[in-house]
Amino acid sequence: MDNQYLLHTPEGVRDIYSVEYARKETVQKRIAQVMKLYGYRNIQTPMFEFFEIFSKERGSVEARKLFKFFDREGNTLVLRPDITPSIARCAAKYYMDEDMPVRFSYCGDTFINDFCYQGRLNENTQMGAELIGDATSDADGEMIAMLIDSLIEAGLKEFQVEIGHVDFFNGLMEEAGLDEQDRKELRILIEEKNYFGVEELLSKRDLPETLKESIIKIPQTFGTVELLKEAKNVTKNKTAQNALNRLEKIYEILSIYGLQSYVTFDLGMLGKFDYYTGIIFKAYTYGMGEAVATGGRYDKLLIQFGKDAASIGFAINLDALMNAMQRQKIKVDTDIMGTILLYEKEQRELAIHLAGILRGQGTYLQLMRRHSDMTLEEYVALAKRSETGGILYIDETGQTVQVINVLDGSKNQVSMDAFMKAKA
Repeated sequence: MDNQYLLHTPEGVRDIYSVEYARKETVQKRIAQVMKLYGYRNIQTPMFEFFEIFSKERGSVEARKLFKFFDREGNTLVLRPDITPSIARCAAKYYMDEDMPVRFSYCGDTFINDFCYQGRLNENTQMGAELIGDATSDADGEMIAMLIDSLIEAGLKEFQVEIGHVDFFNGLMEEAGLDEQDRKELRILIEEKNYFGVEELLSKRDLPETLKESIIKIPQTFGTVELLKEAKNVTKNKTAQNALNRLEKIYEILSIYGLQSYVTFDLGMLGKFDYYTGIIFKAYTYGMGEAVATGGRYDKLLIQFGKDAASIGFAINLDALMNAMQRQKIKVDTDIMGTILLYEKEQRELAIHLAGILRGQGTYLQLMRRHSDMTLEEYVALAKRSETGGILYIDETGQTVQVINVLDGSKNQVSMDAFMKAKA
């Protein structure tokens, strides 16, 4: 095999390293801190599970898009496309008898075997949270508030969280009396904002014109909180009305948090699967065609694992978020810069001793013996390439330390005694 071939990754995955990884790690830490402040505790689930965990009833990804393989016993396993079903399994296994709310947070890679286009990857890092055992609108509000705070803390400045409720659509379907196949087709068409597709399907059904017109308008029903008041005049169906009341209550709660300006509503947001049972929400920012975060209520998921508990959660696509921040030129300060302690071989003992002192004081430090064929300027160039902030150079005498600020190019020579006293 050609050695050059071995340098490439398979389609849909890529390496993340050096400064780019440091920025991603920084954002990850910021979001994790928000979740801790909200009282959520980390959980880690396996990267692969039995296929049945992500079956049609429990998963948010089509079976044909799963990475499948077999274990020695012939069981079908899959790389997880989504972490929520795994957490539902854990909650049912370890908290079966717990009747009070449980809060989980997580970070892990997910895998979807999809066509790679528009820069999308088959492997993505998800950060998310799940609140299990709380069916209230307060839980809905907390989850959306925590998502907004997470994105703000990450450094994102301009974004909107669009909120919908699947029961508005379900209520209109009850009123229309359409069969299951029609509902599924309409669900997909509405989620894709396919106005003409919805119109064509309904043109073949015998429905009152006012009801038909209301369903046709669903893909275009999005906007501010005023939209909810207008939607109440569309139907008197109790299921749909309850959905609108719930959304109004969530808006009131988010107003108490002071985060209402980040929220809009989209009654055509449904999802293509029966995964969600109540509110559903997505976070969008400019420069990105896809959502950087998705979430919603899934009250019927845990019962499939034997525990009847209402649940709500969200997942941030960390790679999409980093892509958005890069496009928006949002600077992410990292602690990767550090220092290079460069020494001549005659001063090895002194350099190792000094490195121990500096590391003990929290300095991120690379210890390097200068190669005889390399000039000091070449090490400065290396520091610039790796975004290292400075160089401390100990010459062969060990009497002085040359302090080089890589960022501004300034240099300063200090006696070793004075330097050691300053660091003592």
